[in-house]
Amino acid sequence: MPSKSSARLAALTVAAVCAATAAQWAVLTSPAHAESVRIHDIQGDTRISPYAGQQVTDVTGIVTGVRTYGSSRGFWIQDPNPDADPATSEGVFVFTGSTPQGVAVGDAVTVSGTVTEFVPGGTASGNQSLTEITRPTVTVVSRGNPVPAATGIDARSVPAAYAPAGDPAANGSVNALPLRPERYALDLYESLEGMNVRVSDARVVGATDPYTELWVTVKPWENRNLRGGTVYGSYDDRNTGRLQIQSLGRAADFPDANVGDTLAGTTAGPLDFNQFGGYTLVAGELGTLKGKDQRRESTRRQHTGELAIATYNVENLDPSDDTFAAHADAIVRNLKSPDIVSLEEIQDNNGSTDDGTVAADETMAELIDAIEAAGGPRYDWRSVDPADKADGGEPGGNIRQVFLFAPERVSFTDRAGGDATTPVDVTEVRGKAALTHSPGRIDPTSKAFENSRKPLAGEFVFRGRTVIVIANHFASKGGDQSLTSQYQPPSRGSETQRHLQAKAVHDFTAKILKTQKNAHVVSLGDINDFEFSRTTKILEGDGTLWSAVKSLPKSERYSYVYQGNSQVLDQILISPSIRRGGAFSYDSVHINAEFHDQISDHDPQILRFRP
Repeated sequence: MPSKSSARLAALTVAAVCAATAAQWAVLTSPAHAESVRIHDIQGDTRISPYAGQQVTDVTGIVTGVRTYGSSRGFWIQDPNPDADPATSEGVFVFTGSTPQGVAVGDAVTVSGTVTEFVPGGTASGNQSLTEITRPTVTVVSRGNPVPAATGIDARSVPAAYAPAGDPAANGSVNALPLRPERYALDLYESLEGMNVRVSDARVVGATDPYTELWVTVKPWENRNLRGGTVYGSYDDRNTGRLQIQSLGRAADFPDANVGDTLAGTTAGPLDFNQFGGYTLVAGELGTLKGKDQRRESTRRQHTGELAIATYNVENLDPSDDTFAAHADAIVRNLKSPDIVSLEEIQDNNGSTDDGTVAADETMAELIDAIEAAGGPRYDWRSVDPADKADGGEPGGNIRQVFLFAPERVSFTDRAGGDATTPVDVTEVRGKAALTHSPGRIDPTSKAFENSRKPLAGEFVFRGRTVIVIANHFASKGGDQSLTSQYQPPSRGSETQRHLQAKAVHDFTAKILKTQKNAHVVSLGDINDFEFSRTTKILEGDGTLWSAVKSLPKSERYSYVYQGNSQVLDQILISPSIRRGGAFSYDSVHINAEFHDQISDHDPQILRFRP
C-alpha cells in the first residue's frame, strides 16, 4: 500500500476488473463437451471447476442479478434445488461481455456455454479464479419466478480461521484442496460464490470510496475499536468477518458511509470475486445507512516545554489541488500546530506534469500561506529536491519528504552540501553527534532506495537541545498478494526493499547513538508497514529505536484503513533517551482514514516529549 498510487490502485473495483484482457482468462482443461449438468456440479467442492474448459448444455437456474455496466457484463443464476453438500455452490456467473438482453431477475433460464476459470488481474496476481459460463446461449423458460432465498452470512456462520495452508506441492496454492466451509472463512465464501447471499445490520469498517464500494463486518466484536473499525493486529488474525459491498444499482444511490456507520436491515445480492477486494456482495438490495455521526479527532496542544513532532502524508499535494485549506485546517485545528511536521508526498510545482520540474517551493508556499490563514504559525520548511523521476510515486510528480517547522518554537541547523545524490553522514561536534549536511539524504544512491523516496535527515534545536529528525517514506506494498490470494499464506514480496531501507535507517541511527549515546533521535513517516512487521523490527534493532505507536492500546493502533482492516502504516520511532522514563505522549489523530470525504488516505501521528 503505497500511500498514494498503490492505495488508489487497490481501491479500484470491478469496473477496472472489467478491462481485463483475453489473456486473463484461464482455461484449465482441454476443450470437451458435457451433457446437461447442474450448477453445483460445475462449481464442485474445490476452487476450480471439474468442468473447466468444457462445453455444458442446458444448465438450469433462476436469474438472481444482472450486471449491465463495464466490460464484465452478464448475470448470475442459481439452482433453486440445492444438493446436500455445503461445499458446492449453487450459483454461477454467466459472462455475456455486452449488456445482457432479454433476461431479468426472476427469469428461469437454461444456459449452454463454456465453463471458464477467470482470474481477476491475471494469473500473475495470485488471485483466486472465478468460475463462469462464457460464450453462452441462453433460453428463457419462464418469468416472474421467486428468487432463491439469500443465504445469511453472519458471526455464527463465518469460521474464526481465515484460510487453510496452501499445498506445498502447488507452491502454496489452495486451488486443489477440498473446501471446508465449516472451518475456514475463505472456504465458506468460495462455497457461496455466485449465490444470492445477505448480511443484516452490518457495521461499516471501510468507508465508501470514489468507486462506490465499502466494507462491512458480520462479526460485530471482532477486534473492534472504539470508533467502530476492525483492527488488524497480526498476520495471523485477518478479521474473517470483513466483506466488500458493491451495488448493482446506480452509483448515485450508493450511500456515503464512514467507519462506524451501519447498513441497517438487509443487504443482499450475488457473491462475486474481484481483483481489488476478493469476495464481494454485489447488492441488488441495499440496507439503509444509519450514521454514527463519526467526528474527526483533535489532539491536545503541546505544553510550553514539550516538543511536538508529527508525521502527515498529504497525498500527492501540488498547486493544482483544492485541498490546501483543508490540510491547513487539519494541521492547525486537529494537530494543534506541531513544532515540526514531517510531510510525505509533497509533489513538485506542477504535479504530475512530466517536464523535468523538481522544485516544490510553490507547493510549500501555498501550504504555508494556507496554514497562516487558518490561524496557525508562519512555518518555515526544509527539504532536498529529488533527481527527476528517481523517487517513484506518481510519474512526473517527484514526491519527497519535507520538514515543516515553527521558527518561533524551534530552529533548524543548516549545513550546506546536501543534494539529491550526496549522502549525509554523522560527525562529532564538541562531543555531540551532528549531521554533515542538514538537510541531507541517507544513502541516496543505495539499491535500497532505488525508485523510492530517500530518507531526509535534519538537525533541530529546541530550548537549547539538539534533536535529529529522520523523515521516511518507505517503498509501497504494491505487488503483494492479497489476503484472499489462492496462495496461503500470501507472499509479501514488497517487504524485501523495505527491509533494506529499514536496515539503512537503523544503521544511520546507530551511528548517531554511537557518537552520542544520549542523542535525541526521532525517525518517522509513512513506513508502509505494520508495527508488528519485520520492517519495524529491523528499524528498531536491539533497542536503537522503538515504535511509539506501541504505547497506545492495541485498539488505537491504526493510521490507515485498507479493505476494512484498520492498520498501522505511519509510525514515529524514538531513541532510548526519549523513551526513557516514559516522558512522552503519542496520539494517532483519526481525521482521514475512516471517512468517505477524506483529504488523504492516512491519519497523522504526533509525538510530544520534553528534551
